[in-house]
Amino acid sequence: MPGRHVADPAAPVPPVRGAAAHREWTGAAVFERWGFFVARHRLAIVIIGAVFTVFAGVWGTGAFGKLQGDADLTDPTSESIAATNLINSEIGRQSIDLVAVYSSDTMAVDDPAFAGAVQRTIADVTALPGVAAVADYWSTGSPSFLATDGRGTFVTVRLDTGTRDSAAETVRDTLRSAEGVTTVVGGSRAVSLDIDDRVGPDIARAEMISMPILLILLLLLFGNVVAACMPLVIGTVAILGAFTVVRVITSFTDVSIFSINIITILGLGLAVDYGLFVVSRFREELARGRTTEEAVARTMAGAGRTVLVSGLLVGLSLCSLLIFPQVLLRSMGFGGAAAVLVAMITSLTVLPAVLAMLGSKVDAAPLPWVKRRRAAVAAGTVPPPDHRRWARFAEAVMRRPALCAISVVVVLVVLALPFLRVQFGGIDERMLPPGTESLVAAEELATDFPAGTTSQPINIYLGGATEQQAQAFAAQVGTVPGAQEVTITAQQGTSFLIRSGYTGEASSVQARDVVAGIRDLPPPDGTTLLVGGTSASVLDQLDSIAQRLPWMALLVGVLTFLFLAFAFRSVLVPIKAIVMNVVSIGASFGVVTWIFQDGHLSGFLNFTPTGYVEASQPVLMVAILFGLSMDYEVFLLSRIRENRDNGHDNATSVSLGVQQTGRIITAAAALLCVVVGAFSLSGITFLKMIGVGILVALIIDATLVRLVLVPATMKLLGAANWWAPGFLARSKGLGHESAADDAPEPARGAPQDSGSTDATTGVAAAGAMTGAPAADGPVDPADTPSPGRSDVTV
Repeated sequence: MPGRHVADPAAPVPPVRGAAAHREWTGAAVFERWGFFVARHRLAIVIIGAVFTVFAGVWGTGAFGKLQGDADLTDPTSESIAATNLINSEIGRQSIDLVAVYSSDTMAVDDPAFAGAVQRTIADVTALPGVAAVADYWSTGSPSFLATDGRGTFVTVRLDTGTRDSAAETVRDTLRSAEGVTTVVGGSRAVSLDIDDRVGPDIARAEMISMPILLILLLLLFGNVVAACMPLVIGTVAILGAFTVVRVITSFTDVSIFSINIITILGLGLAVDYGLFVVSRFREELARGRTTEEAVARTMAGAGRTVLVSGLLVGLSLCSLLIFPQVLLRSMGFGGAAAVLVAMITSLTVLPAVLAMLGSKVDAAPLPWVKRRRAAVAAGTVPPPDHRRWARFAEAVMRRPALCAISVVVVLVVLALPFLRVQFGGIDERMLPPGTESLVAAEELATDFPAGTTSQPINIYLGGATEQQAQAFAAQVGTVPGAQEVTITAQQGTSFLIRSGYTGEASSVQARDVVAGIRDLPPPDGTTLLVGGTSASVLDQLDSIAQRLPWMALLVGVLTFLFLAFAFRSVLVPIKAIVMNVVSIGASFGVVTWIFQDGHLSGFLNFTPTGYVEASQPVLMVAILFGLSMDYEVFLLSRIRENRDNGHDNATSVSLGVQQTGRIITAAAALLCVVVGAFSLSGITFLKMIGVGILVALIIDATLVRLVLVPATMKLLGAANWWAPGFLARSKGLGHESAADDAPEPARGAPQDSGSTDATTGVAAAGAMTGAPAADGPVDPADTPSPGRSDVTV
């Protein structure tokens, strides 16, 4: 800028009041240097970002065609998978992929019109490529294919291994072609196809709902069009970038299509949050009279530094999902971590480069009422906004810290109580919305046929056996409580497939008990016994998750503790943060159990209650919520630590920290709630469950925990909050001590021990902050920043 002195990014950043004498390589100085670098090379960075975005939009979105359509939670090392592999290799694939249920209100199955229509359809299906076997009432003569009222039957179809979705869709469409009868098609492959059909429309609908609401809220927060659009632009880049990363990952391993949902939720949600923090801090620095390059550098030293800590913590939390062998959980880890890291990198590169290009024009196109209010504030006809309300709230909490802390803990414990009676189960067709064809087919099989679970029997592999041994063992299986219609259905040499039915759904406790009972039976001498099938797979899934969940929790807890301990140079602060996260996550688990296990609000939320919580959901919620909760914790603690390093006592530091971040945490949580709330409208129940769980946790975290429990506990612990052993105390952490020029001074005479202070934020000290400067263009450092700039600060 002509006439303005611009700091040389290659030179050491000059020390400010309260800072250490040598800070060239402390955290903030490194971030300041980065900010100057981005500002100086802004055009090149924006061009690179634009080229990458175009590439991601063209090539990265091809990830949709590379993803798996099913929610695979099987453990590849489990007994059920071993049984399936041996059955497929030694006897031949026996799984049933599609089940067509035919019924009529007026005709019996033996009626020539009914039988002719279905048999013609069966002939058409049998001739299709990819069809391995078809079973029906007429070819088997089995009464299990006949409905109890005699007016319905079903046909099972087994596809060849590796049959593509397009071929499976052709088979499904052909099964629907029977004339004169009512047809619904279900089965595991149909469920997968129905899920595929819903994912894309669900994401499109969520974006159509969330984007306009986000834009309106951002307009209200920033007061102008340009600044409001910045977070949404970053969100778009983050989503497309994450799609690109996931497409690369699909070259090396399987990835579930459900990763797209987590990418969109976290990519858009966190990018909007990070964009909000960075843009707000940049406007704050401009209001202090800094040049554009200086404002970018100070933004990176403050908000940028915090975004890095938050992004790494959330990313590490999601990466903990990679310790699970299940494709669905690993996919969520891949997709979530990719979305968070791309959002973080974009917020630290492309966004500050765009801000450096815009300068004061970031406040262009103000809303009419904002412009009028600025003029009124400048003229003195209306008072500036009150910036002390958050500080007064924190001070009120700290006057009665024990009472406030106990009250919040009691509320959270009450919310968590339903989780004490949680029951876990697996994924089945009931995860689809009521009325979905594959769900209707499963319901008709269960209610209208005497052996409604025929499509998902318990498969028992007995290898190295004689026919006599196999028959004797099948008789033993029939004595297991709950086992029904035990038969030997296939044989190849000395390998036998024995099947058993059961009462209830494949994921039910009763079916899993039958599996456990069969596995407890002693196999005949010299034989190999393995139990597979859907019910066995669910039992193995639960065991696998239960074995690895404590290791995941330990990994996330240890990494979080170490990261926060070195970031904030404290031992108690990270311990307290972890405990608070556990409490708030427990409360959200309780609400999820009350809704989805007990069936409350099922009509309002449009889902089918199953009587249990799908087992992968707590794992996913721990990874996602732990990271998101730390997101706001880092933002708040960063400002508290800065204030502490600037010489304020514990209570004053907390009061100022809440004042400086209270509005932005609330705003960020509200924006993220909009994104999550839109995605909780998904028709797939376990995605809806994730959305509702995150939504509840965000509300709890941004209100009760961050604004009440954190100030109360920090007041109770006092100076002990910042105790650290010598080596940790001497470390630079992330250089919070370098932000001394950012923190406001407490009012003269403010009682330092009580936590009461009349301080205002640095921007408020320079002037009220509810909009943009009165005029665009360079801001003279000699001028007082114009009133009216937004008080959203980081």
